[in-house]
Amino acid sequence: MKRQGLGLLRALLVLLGVAALCSVALGTRKGNASVDERSHLSLHRHRQRTGKEGQVLHRSKRGWVWNQFFVIEEYTGPDPVLVGRLHSDVDSGTGYIKYILSGEGAGTIFVIDDKTGNIHATKTLDREEQAQYTLTAQAVDRDTNKPLEPPSEFIVKVQDINDNPPEFLHGPYYARVPEMSNVGTSVMQVTATDADDPTYGNSARLVYSILQGQPYFSVEPQTGIIRTALPNMDREARQEYDVVIQAKDMGGHMGGLSGTTEVKITLTDVNDNPPKFTESVYPMSVSEDKVPGEEVGRLKAKDPDLGDNGLVNYRLIDGDGLSMFELSTDSETREAVIKLKKMVDYETKRMYTLKVEGSNPHIDPQFIAWGPYKDEATIKISVKDADEPPVFVAPSYTFEVEENAPEGTPVGRVHAKDTDVANNPVRYMIPRYTDVEQFFSVNAEDGMITTTRPLDREAQLWHNISVSATEIGGHHQDTKVRVNIKVKDVNDNSPEFATNNEVLMCETVSPGKVIETVSAVDKDEMAHRQHFTFSLAPEVAHNHNFSLKDNRDSTASIYVLRKGFSRLTQDVYYLPIEINDNGFPALSSTNTLTIRVCSCDSKDTILSCNVEPYVLPAGLSTGALIAILACIVILLAIVVLFVALRRQKKEPLIVFEEEDIRENIITYDDEGGGEEDTEAFDIATLQNPDGANGFLPRKDIKPELQYPLRPGMGPTAANSVDVDDFIKSRIAEADSDPTAPPYDSIQIYGYEGRGSLAGSLSSLESVTTESDLDYDYLQSWGPRFKKLADLYGTKDCSIDDADDGEDS
Repeated sequence: MKRQGLGLLRALLVLLGVAALCSVALGTRKGNASVDERSHLSLHRHRQRTGKEGQVLHRSKRGWVWNQFFVIEEYTGPDPVLVGRLHSDVDSGTGYIKYILSGEGAGTIFVIDDKTGNIHATKTLDREEQAQYTLTAQAVDRDTNKPLEPPSEFIVKVQDINDNPPEFLHGPYYARVPEMSNVGTSVMQVTATDADDPTYGNSARLVYSILQGQPYFSVEPQTGIIRTALPNMDREARQEYDVVIQAKDMGGHMGGLSGTTEVKITLTDVNDNPPKFTESVYPMSVSEDKVPGEEVGRLKAKDPDLGDNGLVNYRLIDGDGLSMFELSTDSETREAVIKLKKMVDYETKRMYTLKVEGSNPHIDPQFIAWGPYKDEATIKISVKDADEPPVFVAPSYTFEVEENAPEGTPVGRVHAKDTDVANNPVRYMIPRYTDVEQFFSVNAEDGMITTTRPLDREAQLWHNISVSATEIGGHHQDTKVRVNIKVKDVNDNSPEFATNNEVLMCETVSPGKVIETVSAVDKDEMAHRQHFTFSLAPEVAHNHNFSLKDNRDSTASIYVLRKGFSRLTQDVYYLPIEINDNGFPALSSTNTLTIRVCSCDSKDTILSCNVEPYVLPAGLSTGALIAILACIVILLAIVVLFVALRRQKKEPLIVFEEEDIRENIITYDDEGGGEEDTEAFDIATLQNPDGANGFLPRKDIKPELQYPLRPGMGPTAANSVDVDDFIKSRIAEADSDPTAPPYDSIQIYGYEGRGSLAGSLSSLESVTTESDLDYDYLQSWGPRFKKLADLYGTKDCSIDDADDGEDS
């Protein structure tokens, strides 16, 4: 029973959906039609089938009449839109059935009357946001909420209206097309999109048109392809075009929505213009003092094309200056640059003509009929006069002069002339830096070069100098020329031995043997077929030891005439040989050949050529000699060391101005500061009171600090010094000076040492106490103390004599 009710409900929904569309349409026009009139449909459908045997088949009844619903988008009426009505065949109209709606937008967008089953749309719908909604309907018992029918789904579709204009999503557009393109050449295609439903009506059916850009371009209405509409569009006349394209829906009919976009179209360049010189004749000028490679002038052919299409190549094709000028192209400015190829001369030719051609290297075959793509122009070059320096008639000069020629000998003449119209006279000189030693001079008027001293070919064969020529008047311009002077040889050098080595000859040499072959050299040049001749000097021509044979090839052989040579008898022989160069004039010299006699073995191998081993005693080898010399050196070193130590031991510690005999007390092992300290007592202070206020150098130590004199301690006259006062002042000074060195001997004057059998020998006490002491006991100490006893006794006597003199 339930399945039959569901089938009836679905059939009802189908009819209600169709009725809803009609009711919405009618509602938008009439607005007051009743809901029942718009949505009432039959509740079930009876379908029959005829079987194979002719019987009628009945379809079972369902509880729902079912189909999809439609609602128009963007509805703005005052009342909610009736979408449709749900009705179950179990609904008897008593109100105990309750209709429930769930799914997309249920309760917010779509609401249902739970009693009648009417569905309304409460909000404005936009198909472009959501095209359909899926909902679920169910009939339940109002009191118990128990389902009376199974839930079923249905779809509510939003019906499209033309509410979206076409849009160009990728605009603005940029396109390029070659200039001079044929009519109908495709430029580009533009495409617009419409958000409306393309399957319903003409809302999304677009038609393209051109609003701006005629008559140059056109657009296909259906495809949006932009094409050229005019022939021979020239980029040089106009390069860019702004085109506006419109897309309109509803097939382009009245009331349709539209959208536009901009298209910027640029004409690209093609080689459709030949180069053109702005002038037919270009005047130029060049000074005759310009050097090859310098620029004369520039010219350029204009080509309005761009890039490679506007490149112009230049070349000289005719004219009488083809050999004097050359052409190149500036890579940056694309100008033709005329340069000097050879120097021009105003006095020779004053005008040159050139014909230059400019052509495009890249020609488009499509426009070759528009040619020719080249142009020609004429260049007139005038030569300007310049004050030029003199010109030598020759690019360089080469002269010869004999060596040893006297001062003032002519060498050669150079000549230069002024090529200007003025033809000023020329003055010559030799720059000193080219002839530092001043071997040559030149006549300033006629250019004659002469020597200033005799030349020596063997010292310098070639002299390379320069001569400058300066025009007198004008701008004093000068020019230089190279002069090469060769010194010709004169036979002024005697021949000599090629080598000066000694000849070594064995003692056992056999007579007739060649011991040496000598040769000669000569600093002078050897003439053709000139050779040296050799002979023994007259004083040895008849010697009995050696002979000479001239080989007639500039060499000579030395022969031995006898045997029995001995180093002990004579170890060296000197053989003078006369050499003649056979020159003009002929020169000769005598050279001495040294022959040394050597000891050889049986195979004539030289063992020794020294005579010293035979003088030494037999049996003494070289090693023994070395040992003896080493022993002598060691002994000498020991002696020197011993003497140095002795002298160092006797040298006093303090340097005195005068030697005093009392210094010897230190070496007697007597007590100064005790037996252990023999160097602590400084007797120099007592010997030289005048230096009390100064500093005496000590040799045993090196003071670290130097202290200045204290105030009040100035020098005292030698005759007024009192030793007692001096010592007391020194003691007080040492006691009060915290920086006094520890080696100050004044601090130990009161300590005489212990254990001395002789007692104290100090005379300080006697001086300070002014008591008369008897030194006679010194006489009993023996001869070693005799000088001391005599010294003190003599001093006492002299003092007594002095006192007597004062008393008197």
